[in-house]
Amino acid sequence: MAKYNVMSVLTNKRVQNVNLMQNVLTESGCIIKTRLGIHDASEDNCSNEGLIILHLTGSDDEIERLESKLNEIPGVKAKNILLSSEDA
Repeated sequence: MAKYNVMSVLTNKRVQNVNLMQNVLTESGCIIKTRLGIHDASEDNCSNEGLIILHLTGSDDEIERLESKLNEIPGVKAKNILLSSEDA
């Protein structure tokens, strides 16, 4: 039975926090299977808010550590969701 860890990461200080967030994500790079970044952008504007969706592998401890480190960054909210077909 497949289980999926999907973490959503929301920031309202995307430009200011880019280095801190990237460092935390790089430290946990081996457990990040997929990463999708979303923010509003146009020719004359780049939003300071952003959403990152992570598909994670690894132990519960590694995932909890990543979530905790991201939540320590000002303006960042991270939440992991465990999905499995048992829930359906």
